[in-house]
Amino acid sequence: MRFPKNVFNVRQNATNPLFAPNDGGRTPLSMLISQGAKISTNFPVIIFGIVTLIAGVVLSSVPLVNIFIMKNLRLWNGSISYHYWQRPGVTRLTKVYIFNVTNPEKFLAGEKPKLVEVGPFVYREDMEKVNIKFHDNHTVTYQHKKILHFVPELSVDKNVRITTPNIPLLTISTQSKYLHFLAAKTISVALTLMGKQEMFVSLTADELVFGYDDRLVSLAHKFYPRNRRPLEKMGLLNGRNGTLTEYATMHTGHTGMDKFGYFDKLNGLDHLPHWDGEPCRNLEASEGSFFPPRDITHGDVVYIYDKDLCRKIPLVYRKPIEKDGIGADLYTIADDAYGPPNENNSCYDHVYYQKRRGLQNISPCQYGAPVYISNPHFFQSDTELLQAVEGLEPRQEQHETFFKIQPTLGVPLEGQVRVQLNLLVEKAPHIIATKDFRDFVFPIMWLEEGVSELTPPIRRWIYLATVFAPTALPILSFGMIITGTFALIYVFVRAYKNFIFADDPAAELLEMGRRSLRRGSHLIGTVQHRTLPRERHSLLPQIPPTDPVDGPLETGSHPPSGHTQHNNNNHLLHNHNLLQSYHHLYIQPKDQSLLTEENTPA
Repeated sequence: MRFPKNVFNVRQNATNPLFAPNDGGRTPLSMLISQGAKISTNFPVIIFGIVTLIAGVVLSSVPLVNIFIMKNLRLWNGSISYHYWQRPGVTRLTKVYIFNVTNPEKFLAGEKPKLVEVGPFVYREDMEKVNIKFHDNHTVTYQHKKILHFVPELSVDKNVRITTPNIPLLTISTQSKYLHFLAAKTISVALTLMGKQEMFVSLTADELVFGYDDRLVSLAHKFYPRNRRPLEKMGLLNGRNGTLTEYATMHTGHTGMDKFGYFDKLNGLDHLPHWDGEPCRNLEASEGSFFPPRDITHGDVVYIYDKDLCRKIPLVYRKPIEKDGIGADLYTIADDAYGPPNENNSCYDHVYYQKRRGLQNISPCQYGAPVYISNPHFFQSDTELLQAVEGLEPRQEQHETFFKIQPTLGVPLEGQVRVQLNLLVEKAPHIIATKDFRDFVFPIMWLEEGVSELTPPIRRWIYLATVFAPTALPILSFGMIITGTFALIYVFVRAYKNFIFADDPAAELLEMGRRSLRRGSHLIGTVQHRTLPRERHSLLPQIPPTDPVDGPLETGSHPPSGHTQHNNNNHLLHNHNLLQSYHHLYIQPKDQSLLTEENTPA
């Protein structure tokens, strides 16, 4: 005997994943794979999700920003930093302040000199690197080309006359003190024959800064040895215009960022020739375009080299700040940059110099002139220097050297070097022309040079590299990871729903319910006769319809209307009992072999 095929259809319906219990802990994903769910229609979404997820993981794990920064920060022909370094395009200003002596006669008589600061005299500096040559050892050699243009709208009248000490005369007088008696007398006689020499001269700012004719300087230019020969004119900043004779070699950063932007050689020498000992001879310093990035070196001291000072100046990290929305580190000049108590400054001194805090000798690179440097207005210098004159008022915000350096790139966002030039005058008893000039440190002028603002293209590049990219890239990477993950989840959830519910889950549920009811009604009659064991079922007796009041009804008679509802209820109860028996026998049989068509009795 064979079971009808409808029975097996019901069995298949019973094993539908929607209704059957989870067998063995099978997950929806494993069911999709084992049942062969169709996801080909979502193939583009799968590819998009996988690619987005992988790209997000790569962006979050690989430091692409740092790689891009280092590639364009290292100096090589064509990099972003090369264009900024070769021709910065920034407005670089040099401001000159000159001290006017208002009581020269009274000073010679023994009074304190009364000084009045005149300025600023502002010059715009157009600068570029020329004669550039890259080397195989990751260095580059170049020369500076500088052109200074006077900026009248930012300056006082450059033709105003200023009274200042006669620097050439006082230089010769001071140097003669350490010469032999006969040599000193010869100089005194020569100065007398040349006519009366004034110890103070009246000059315009332009003459004092960029040169004026002086007979003593002209003689020195003709007769001094070549290595000590001054220029033809006397000028404190003479020789700054045009292509400088000095050529420098600096590190490009390819061998490490510890010396990035620092000099390797100057004029072919790996040391500063003006000084005898270390660390004064060391030339590892920046010319101001780049510094070793603090985020990489973790160093708190950087150095800047000044050609006119022939030495490097230490800058010390103070605190983090912000400039135009870009993070920066504030560096200021070291408190002991000049003179004692810093023993590293001893190699700048000479044997005849009395050491004073805040005052440093630079005469070897000033053709032997007794020129000394300090902070403007003797800021952070010995109080005796300040008390010896009238008219100086040191202020940190106006007279301190500082730099604001971006720590990731090592690029200065703003920087000002402020230096005062002083003339050390010592009384020479054998020189008649200067016999009334006592020992004195005379302030001559101070200057400020640097950059206050970057150009918009450079500022945008720095902002993108140090602010926008480090913030946007993590957001982008994690956004791509989340997007890719949700795209894949969406595909599998949609495939699972389609596999279970087809296109319309509600309609499919209703249809499945209707099919189940139809199958149950059709099987009621056939299952009773073909599948149920005889001993377990007996036919219900034919009980004639009865009237609850009058008893059994006669054949052919019709029950009252009230009896119809009672009979319908009995019919539903009868069908329910049959379905209960069907469920126990076929849907959850004890002997599973009864449900296989091969073992079914004929």
